[in-house]
Order: sequence, then C-alpha cells, then structure tokens
Amino acid sequence: MADQENKEEKKIIVDEDWKQEAQREKELLAAKEKAEKQDEQKDEPEARGPLPEGNLAALISMLATQALFSLGLLQLKGQEERKPDLELAKYNIDMLETIEEKTKGNLTEEEERVLSTTLSELRMGYVRVAG
Repeated sequence: MADQENKEEKKIIVDEDWKQEAQREKELLAAKEKAEKQDEQKDEPEARGPLPEGNLAALISMLATQALFSLGLLQLKGQEERKPDLELAKYNIDMLETIEEKTKGNLTEEEERVLSTTLSELRMGYVRVAG
C-alpha cells in the first residue's frame, strides 16, 4: 500500500490553463504596443516630401541657413531666442567664400549672382549682429 501511495504522490499534474493565460497576456501586450505605436505616429509630423535636387544653389542655401541661425536672424517657431554664435556664423560664411574662390570661372551667371548676393547679405548681417 505504501508503494501505491508513493506512486500517486509522484504523479505530475499538468495545468494547461497557465499556457492559455500566458498567451492571452502576450496578445494583450502586443495589442497595447500596437496602439501606442499608432498614437506615436499620429503625434509625429507628416513625412517630408521629396528632397530637392542636389546642386550649387541648394548647397549655398544650406550654408546660408546655418549662418542665419548662428547669427540669431532665423528662429524656429516655439523655440526660445538664443544668443548669436558669431564664430559658427563666420565659419559658415567662410565656407561660402571658399566655394566662391574654388568655383571662380566655372559658374553660370545666375550661380555667381546667387553666391555673391548671399555672401553680401550674410556679411552685412554679421556686421549688424556683431556691432
């Protein structure tokens, strides 16, 4: 009889409910993550459009924009006003001057005009802010 009782005690009871419960929890977490991801996507700004053609005018514009931000002449909406960073502004203006020097004689009239006008305006802005 003792042997029979030991055999009954050694029986392994398999509870299948825990597997179902774990699967339900997994599905709930996946649904929650999916909902959070959708909410995040709604909060993000819409995807940008295609990038413009990479050309000299775009390069000039990019460096000029950086210089204007550095001078404090351009601000982003909702961003607090920052102190001008004259060193960074001068760096960007110097980069444009380098482009002007290295491309001399290889630009169209329009490209030359855009570059020289941009440089003139940035230099005047620099003097105004620095003074």
